[in-house]
Amino acid sequence: MLVTVTTDGEEIYNLDIDNQMAVEDLKALLEAESGVSPQSQHLFYHGQELKELKKTLEEYQVGSNEIIHMQQQRQQQPGASSAGHPDLDVMRQHVVNDPRLLQQLESTNPELARAALHDPAKFTAMVQQIEQTRRSAEMQKAQIAANDDPFDVEAQKRIEDAIKQENIAANLEAAMEYNPESFARVTRLYINVEINNKNLVALVDSGAQSTVISPETAESCGLMRLLDTRFNGVAKGVGTAKILGRIHSAQMRLSKNFFLSCSFIVVEGKGSELLFGLDMLKKHRACIDLRKNALTFDSEDIPFLAEHELPEKQRRMEIHGSDEVEITNETKTIVPQVAESSASQQQNSTTQPQGYPEKDVKLLTDMGVSREEALHALEMAGGNPDLAASLLF
Repeated sequence: MLVTVTTDGEEIYNLDIDNQMAVEDLKALLEAESGVSPQSQHLFYHGQELKELKKTLEEYQVGSNEIIHMQQQRQQQPGASSAGHPDLDVMRQHVVNDPRLLQQLESTNPELARAALHDPAKFTAMVQQIEQTRRSAEMQKAQIAANDDPFDVEAQKRIEDAIKQENIAANLEAAMEYNPESFARVTRLYINVEINNKNLVALVDSGAQSTVISPETAESCGLMRLLDTRFNGVAKGVGTAKILGRIHSAQMRLSKNFFLSCSFIVVEGKGSELLFGLDMLKKHRACIDLRKNALTFDSEDIPFLAEHELPEKQRRMEIHGSDEVEITNETKTIVPQVAESSASQQQNSTTQPQGYPEKDVKLLTDMGVSREEALHALEMAGGNPDLAASLLF
């Protein structure tokens, strides 16, 4: 006999089966057709659920050319509560047990961080309130979009924006539930060095074109007497910084018996006191090995410093955000202006746009935060709008 099976998703399956087939066998056949497991199938015939698996279709009085409706049971996601929300206590425990995540939460939402440590009930209530506020904003936008003329171009754009925000929020929610460690701040790579018996901490940055030292640090190491001012100029990137000149060669000690000969660009402004750039990394064939957590050379491995090993100044920069990003970007476009070629080299320098794109700021303010909060979040996230959104919520 021929039986038609329909689903909530409007799929239709036409099956040529025997009326002596048991319900469990019909479910197995539907699994092969639809990919839905028998445990997730609920079969209904004339409003009656076919619950008894051993009963045949004839016993349920299913005849030829009849229609059976299949409903699929939704499987609960791992780590979710029965209401379909993340297990907030598991989330709280993860925050408490991860120092980096807790530190980040303290900088973005101190009250929520205190609740995570000392008041689980308040933590749960605050997270639920944040989620409720977000959902209310989404619903309000959806209602506004629904009331618009669907044939109006501007209305279509608003509907598209509302759908985009909903997808972003869903993506954020999934990331917070299944990959919360991705929201923790990553400490940059620092090593201990010594120049002329002066102990320093150097930031290792393969994205910086040149190795940079500040005038104050160069002075404290006794290197300013070697400054070649013919290489002065302007470093352009996010803002500008003055290049005082170049120190062509100085010994840098990285361990007890390991020395390197390095050259430095002396740059004024905020940022790292010493930045170990790509020029010296390539010259000495250094490798940033994250498996070893070390800067490796042919004959030596120099371990990177953990956050608690950093001096107070660098540690504050890592926790609260740093102006050092500007210097790092600026060194990527350093163009020393030696007298003979200053004009041509100045033309080759590139200037990156200042500030953050207005579309990224609007993306965050549309989530219900002020412009100042949006700009602060973008600064904390290094300009990444998706990460900034995660920090806000």
